[in-house]
Amino acid sequence: MLDAANYTPRLKADYKDRIRAALKEEFGYKNDMQIPRLEKIVLNIGCGAEAVKDSKKVKSAQEDLTAIAGQKAVVNKAKKSIAGFRVREGMPLGVKVTLRGDRMYEFLDRLITIALPRVRDFRGVKPAFDGRGNFAMGIKEHIVFPEIDFDKVDEVWGMDVVITTTANTDAEAKALLKHFNMPFNS
Repeated sequence: MLDAANYTPRLKADYKDRIRAALKEEFGYKNDMQIPRLEKIVLNIGCGAEAVKDSKKVKSAQEDLTAIAGQKAVVNKAKKSIAGFRVREGMPLGVKVTLRGDRMYEFLDRLITIALPRVRDFRGVKPAFDGRGNFAMGIKEHIVFPEIDFDKVDEVWGMDVVITTTANTDAEAKALLKHFNMPFNS
């Protein structure tokens, strides 16, 4: 029986035991608070034109993202009306969820060890950093996650994964994610 009070996610324990020391040595940090760490992971599914035609699509995307994240997804609504896209203000267009703490480490573990290897023709992740140590990537099919029952899926969604770190530079953030075994292709 798993004791929930004493449970620590595998990657969180790995970060505390191994990764922090490796990063401190690699970059020569004087203080432990300088060592980069994961802050949050934001998952987003934009439904776009499908949501305009059928509002049930957003509900379906919300249920799928909630299953993937293990936390209730929030519906994103249009801020402005755009006649050309047939979008009215307040219309639901997508869903997002922000993961922190243990859920964030659990999701990252599943993403790296289970979901990414299931992607068709996977050759690694292209390093896409924003200049401030944050990493963003897209997944074309949300069905690569084991929480999604392929037979019950009515629509295959693409999703964005944004990993926010406390790193000051892209090199530090890339080193942090490499220590977590993120499969970069370069």
